[in-house]
Amino acid sequence: MMTDHARRKELSAQYKQAHPEAGVYILRNNRNGKVLLGSTLNLASMRSKLEFARSTNSLGALDHRLRNDLLQFGVDAFSLEVLEALQPAPEMTPADIRQELATLEQLHRESFEPKQLY
Repeated sequence: MMTDHARRKELSAQYKQAHPEAGVYILRNNRNGKVLLGSTLNLASMRSKLEFARSTNSLGALDHRLRNDLLQFGVDAFSLEVLEALQPAPEMTPADIRQELATLEQLHRESFEPKQLY
């Protein structure tokens, strides 16, 4: 039987090896159709930022490029859409993941007209 200390140590090691779900996303302004295209090492964190902004009406939680439209339309005018999720291999470093995300983000950027983007 495993002791509590050994179990905590094992769980801690697993956590350090596991990468959160990374990906390319857009924050879409549902009122004017503009989108903020981005990528993150942690999609769950991006979801949490949007939910926090909604629950507290705190505009500072989101990208500063959205500020004018947030003031004009409110946080509820925005939705988060994951364009592509990346499940990093355990051996990938954060730098490797960022490089992969940058490539994916650029590919997705090409599918938008420049006037659609923030």
